[in-house]
Amino acid sequence: MYKWPYEGWTSASMDAWALSIEASTVIGLRVAKMAAGGPGASGEAYLMVSEKMQSVFELQSAMMSGRLGASPLTGTRKVLKHYRRKVKANRKRLG
Repeated sequence: MYKWPYEGWTSASMDAWALSIEASTVIGLRVAKMAAGGPGASGEAYLMVSEKMQSVFELQSAMMSGRLGASPLTGTRKVLKHYRRKVKANRKRLG
């Protein structure tokens, strides 16, 4: 029986697509909060930047220590999982 050689990558691409939809929602929620102004707007702008920097440092550490796995597909899945957790937390907090 023939096995599709890109099966894992197809799944990862669907996960990336789902992440992009969730991230778009969070972007909209953040823009709305910042457009409203007030003390929450500057705090949200600060969070937006600091969370991204924290995520990059966490992933760099994981990559350098080998926690992202040995294959490109495994690393891709772990990175997507990392970002989906962050985006989900932001969506819950902002929604």
